[in-house]
Amino acid sequence: MCLAIPMQVVALAGDGDLAWVERAGRRQLVNMMLIGPQPPGAWVLTSLGLAREVVEPGQLALIEEALAALAASLAGDHEPGRDFGDLQPK
Repeated sequence: MCLAIPMQVVALAGDGDLAWVERAGRRQLVNMMLIGPQPPGAWVLTSLGLAREVVEPGQLALIEEALAALAASLAGDHEPGRDFGDLQPK
């Protein structure tokens, strides 16, 4: 299984088919051919050096919450009902 991570576009490279993206101080060059050139500041989901999807602000917040909950679970700090609230039955 492969996990796509949101990263922010910081600069386009070449003719726009590539872009430099960053997250938490990590910078990476990714291929933008699936989604086209995006302006600096845009957030994209990346996987294996490929930008797969543009991420809207509301979607980004949910992804960040899920990643934080996953990190907490892996660190042994999981509380039932606290994490993944959007997946809890109503």
